[in-house]
Amino acid sequence: MRCMRPVLLVWLLLLSLAPLPAQAFNFVPSEPKPVPELDFLDREGNEVSLEDFRGKVVILNLWATWCAPCRKEMPGLDRLQAALGEDGLAVVPLSLDRGEVGQIEAFYDEVGLTTLPIYRDPKAAAGRALGAYGLPTTIMIDREGREIGRLLGPAEWDGPEAMTLIRAALAE
Repeated sequence: MRCMRPVLLVWLLLLSLAPLPAQAFNFVPSEPKPVPELDFLDREGNEVSLEDFRGKVVILNLWATWCAPCRKEMPGLDRLQAALGEDGLAVVPLSLDRGEVGQIEAFYDEVGLTTLPIYRDPKAAAGRALGAYGLPTTIMIDREGREIGRLLGPAEWDGPEAMTLIRAALAE
């Protein structure tokens, strides 16, 4: 990931200190477009690909343990997976941390995440391939493996606006 400009860093810091308002769900839908092939690691170090999730609606969340807005967002993603995982949704939280899996496990314990799987990309190749210039970046992928929208910054992924959007994608 590129170094963020100071103004963006200040904005992210302020955002991390303020509670998310209900209107903070600024998801940007797009015409379906191909997603680059992405390979990353699971908790055990096995290689995983986005192709492994074909047939599900995917919420691909690029995040890191050092990212304050990510810390606020992750519990909502955990609740989202618990609520809609049985309905064909796969929340794929892809950590861009360079450290070992223990660092991510400690973060999960600290924040109280119980449903989300652990995926990691220690080389941050996914961020570059997807053109993600900040964290968190969340990309919604349809059942055919195409990007149908994205959101830069934290969101209430288990809030009413997000749930309506995701249920509509699951219904298609």
